[in-house]
Amino acid sequence: MTNISDRLDEPDRELVRGGVDEALRNDVSLLGNLLGRVLSEAGGAELLGDVERLRGLAIGAYEGDGSVSIDTAAELVDAFTADRAEQVARAFTVYFHLVNLAEEHHRVRVLRSRDSARTDAASDTLPGALARLIEEVGVEETAERLSALRFHPVLTAHPTEARRRAVASAIRRISDLLERHDGVLAGSAAAVELQRRMLEEIDTLWRTSPIRTTRPTPLDEVRTAMAIFDQTLFEVVPRVYRMLDDALLTDAAGRAPAEAPAFLRLGTWIGGDRDGNPFVTADITTEAARIASEHVLLGLERAASRIGRSLTLDSSEARPSADLDALWTRQTELAETVTSQIGTRAPNEPHRRVLLVIAARIAATRTGSDFAYTAPEELLDELRVIQASLAAGGARRSAYGELQSLIWQVQTFGFHLAELEVRQHSQVHRTALAEIRAGGARAEMTDEVLAVFRSIKGLQDRFGVDASRRYIVSFTQSAEDLGNVYALADAALGTDAPTLDVIPLFETFADLQASTDILDGMLALPPVQARLEATGRRVEVMLGYSDSSKDVGPVAATLALDAAQARIADWAERNDIVLTLFHGRGGALGRGGGPANEAVLSQPPGSVDGRFKLTEQGEVIFAHYGDQAIAERHIEQMASATLLASAPSNEEANRAAAEEFRDLATALDGASRTRFFELVKADGFAPWFARVTPMEEIGLLALGSRPARRGLSVESLDDLRAIPWVFSWAQARINLTAWFGLGTALASIGDEDALRRAYEGWPLFRSMIDNVEMSLAKTDRRLAERYLALGDRDELAALVLDEMALTAEWVLRASGHSELLEGRLVLQRAVRLRSPYVDALSLLQLRALRGVRQGGASEKTDEAKRLLLFTVNGVAAGIQNTG
Repeated sequence: MTNISDRLDEPDRELVRGGVDEALRNDVSLLGNLLGRVLSEAGGAELLGDVERLRGLAIGAYEGDGSVSIDTAAELVDAFTADRAEQVARAFTVYFHLVNLAEEHHRVRVLRSRDSARTDAASDTLPGALARLIEEVGVEETAERLSALRFHPVLTAHPTEARRRAVASAIRRISDLLERHDGVLAGSAAAVELQRRMLEEIDTLWRTSPIRTTRPTPLDEVRTAMAIFDQTLFEVVPRVYRMLDDALLTDAAGRAPAEAPAFLRLGTWIGGDRDGNPFVTADITTEAARIASEHVLLGLERAASRIGRSLTLDSSEARPSADLDALWTRQTELAETVTSQIGTRAPNEPHRRVLLVIAARIAATRTGSDFAYTAPEELLDELRVIQASLAAGGARRSAYGELQSLIWQVQTFGFHLAELEVRQHSQVHRTALAEIRAGGARAEMTDEVLAVFRSIKGLQDRFGVDASRRYIVSFTQSAEDLGNVYALADAALGTDAPTLDVIPLFETFADLQASTDILDGMLALPPVQARLEATGRRVEVMLGYSDSSKDVGPVAATLALDAAQARIADWAERNDIVLTLFHGRGGALGRGGGPANEAVLSQPPGSVDGRFKLTEQGEVIFAHYGDQAIAERHIEQMASATLLASAPSNEEANRAAAEEFRDLATALDGASRTRFFELVKADGFAPWFARVTPMEEIGLLALGSRPARRGLSVESLDDLRAIPWVFSWAQARINLTAWFGLGTALASIGDEDALRRAYEGWPLFRSMIDNVEMSLAKTDRRLAERYLALGDRDELAALVLDEMALTAEWVLRASGHSELLEGRLVLQRAVRLRSPYVDALSLLQLRALRGVRQGGASEKTDEAKRLLLFTVNGVAAGIQNTG
């Protein structure tokens, strides 16, 4: 690949001319050159030559000028030896990893350049959102809304991150070197040395197997998430608050009491989500919480120590308050040895010595000694004493600078870092409760269910109630399913049961339809009534995007979820409930993916009200939070959208659109669902689906600790989890889960003018059309035909291909575009640049699938399976969508 990038000016120059920023092109060119050198050194000129031949043929076929066909590229792939096919697949996969990191690096570069020139007028910035709210509702109402703002991402361990941690670590090291390379002079000794280091790391990446040999454990997944906290979130969150505070206080910022609220709360299912995962036990839940606490307490300890060491203000220049002196006295009584040592080092620096003792107490909290804090509120009280003393003594910038950031960190993360939420299937609860009530011997699962409540109680006793109080019931089908959780908690611990907020999760179409009836029944439960009184009538309801889409198709599911949100919001208003809707969104479009801030703004009136909670999972966690600059921007965008979703103008626009296009929604729902059922309810559909995609083999990838399916085989869609359902169609370059049924639905309307009015005036519809455009841009009919041919069901293949063509046609008619992604040129060019390279991997994957499908235990079959697993990783990196 001297030349995978160098030769962008040759056969694929038209794909990128004028479309890729020069700085990004230079980065891709540099990394591609370095990869080419590594391939030549590792496999000789022959390997690089084979890679280049396949690349050139794939690009020629993609451009469609008639000089090269996809058949020619396929013939080259089929002619490779098994070893060569694997090497070529790995080469393209490494190339995608390098392109991805270059694009991320460029995104950071763009964010930083915008930062230096930003006016804060845009509505997707916090200052812009505040300005618009003030204009619409006034200063006082805006301040009230801001104080209640809550953005609540929940990290989940769903198996959608295809990269090994070793691969991700190598990519991060190369990224760091590329960033340093930005600041050196071309051709200088420093540049040469950095390129030598990049060569070394790319060589390591090339020689690192992309395939996990063992499935990660739940605790492995916990530690992976902790890396995100350590690298980005702990530092980024107070920076976002500071940005907001600067907008609120303007010139007084940093020397006046902070007005920005600590609006982010972090949740996690990692180590708590046991629905379908037998490896998540009560002991795992306890250990997951301990690991998270260790990380946040270590972060707080280091921050307190760092700030304490810098508070070298002499008592004559910042006189300590009486409260600070009293705090020092209490500290001395608690730990005379510690205070004596610190006091000796800082005899005339009272604020410094008090904060250094606080750091020591945080360390004691981490290790569990007698010097420990009992709760984060105790720590906050002491930090505020220091802050008030500094302010009263005239050192206002020290009071409201870094010390305020530490206060924000404690408010956000507490001593637990992220609230550990427990999730379990309603049927498991029913079975366990029936066994308990019947008496006699109990199954191991029932004992495990009871042990979970003891684990939650232990976490609450150690870290506070907020460490783990939310309990989510998958497939909630009745109020009894919620009452069962409280009954099980009583069976486990009696009057000493933990504090619980039991959250219904409505996943299927039928459950979404019945949601408000179930919620009415929930309000009658005595434990729920007690919690309503304790929380100020707060209720959380979770909506599942994955199974509803698999249940009735993407269009009907989108409309059903929107309608359910509107009904639940009306239900909350009738019952004087402070509602939080929890969105179980995935990364892929078939699981509720797409730009999340746009999705927030398209929610029904009353369904957000300043609070937005959603799952962040798999590759999405790293995409949103893997880099500090990107994480900061993502949090700001989400917070801004959460504020503006309830702006009168936005709610009125969504309300008017829902009313105007109600009949259109009904028509789209019916037609799309009928078409979807025509496919998925066809005899033998599930086995056919497993044959035309790498669904079975994805289960061998060891992406996560949870099994990919519920049974031993896939005889119906009920046997299959939503993630591999989405992942498999994406691998086959079809992306069916994002669009199937939409073309038929739009064609049934048949009125282009009406559809364009909807596109312009109905945010939900526009978001759906835009997301489908992106999904269709990543499909490829030529390759889809080859995958579908593996199934020997011409009628089902024709159904899929006809719907794909119909959807592409009518999506363009509805948007008024002449080509896919016409309105998003940067994304369009990025997809076009990547697609030929993904095509090459897809051809290799098809070769592998044919080899696997031939069956039988043989060396060739094993080689085909290995190649298949390599290509799954490569295609996932290339299309940047898994589950």
